[in-house]
Amino acid sequence: MNQTSKIVITGAAGFIASCMASHLNRLGYHQLYLVDDFSREDKRANHEHLHCIARIDRAMIDDFFMTQHDIELVIHLGARTDTTEMDYQIHEALNVVFSQKVWTYCAEHQIPMIYASSAATYGDGSLGYNDSHEIVDQLQPLNPYGVSKNEFDKWVLQQVSSNAACPPHWYGLKFFNVYGPNEYHKRRMASVIFHAFHQIQSTGNMKLFRSHRDDYSDGGQMRDFIYVHDVIDIIEWLFTHLPESGLYNVGTGKAASFLALAQAVFSSMKVTEHIEFIDTPQDIRDKYQYFTEADMHKLRTAGYTKKFRSLEEGVSDYIGNYLIPHTIF
Repeated sequence: MNQTSKIVITGAAGFIASCMASHLNRLGYHQLYLVDDFSREDKRANHEHLHCIARIDRAMIDDFFMTQHDIELVIHLGARTDTTEMDYQIHEALNVVFSQKVWTYCAEHQIPMIYASSAATYGDGSLGYNDSHEIVDQLQPLNPYGVSKNEFDKWVLQQVSSNAACPPHWYGLKFFNVYGPNEYHKRRMASVIFHAFHQIQSTGNMKLFRSHRDDYSDGGQMRDFIYVHDVIDIIEWLFTHLPESGLYNVGTGKAASFLALAQAVFSSMKVTEHIEFIDTPQDIRDKYQYFTEADMHKLRTAGYTKKFRSLEEGVSDYIGNYLIPHTIF
């Protein structure tokens, strides 16, 4: 892989993929094909500055695949990521069927493929957060989005076990709670850091969900929050080092409470803490995860050694260098 390599990036108008494309541009990679629905005005800032060969509407992906045979890498990050969307057919079309098309293309032309799975596949965490292939069939995600991501993971593993044609290297990345620049369009699905910053900026206080379980205090719910810069570093490492193919967790391996997150936001904004607890909305209460923490042993064993940013470091950089000046990656 070098700077003249032709790379396809799906979801390029979205959060992580636009950051990935921008990072590649900075490294000198300009031979990019960007794939997405580029019609949304609120995503324009994410991609309009990017250097690329072409922007491909995702509805035209079949035609694109029929004509392009010199691609050297596909980074497939496009997906329907709304966890409150209950129509499974929407998730199935974009997260399963579309992903199967990308996989088949990569397998036929022997192109390495990196794709977005999700920590939502782990459901309530009763089986832990280990990215072992052995537990994928047993996982029970809590929403249609998580189901669709797990269904594609299962399909991929079936291709591998049946000795069907596969990409020469493939990596399904189980993203935990990613935050950072270029998520400005995500509205309700944007990170807690994003919402906290704007709440504090406009009201001086921050609202957190009250705990509805006796074993967690208010604000004591925990997540594995990972800064998008660390996510990009992992993806770059995967396609430059090409370790063993498989599913890999993408988190920090260290859960932090929402209370600690709130304190980091107040500190970064240099504002006195004022936190209010509110009931978790009924439409997500029964499917709300109280604890997630990535088991990062597989990635570390594969050879990834770079240190992850702490929550405090990531929040400080995000707020100071992106949210306050409102800049993109």
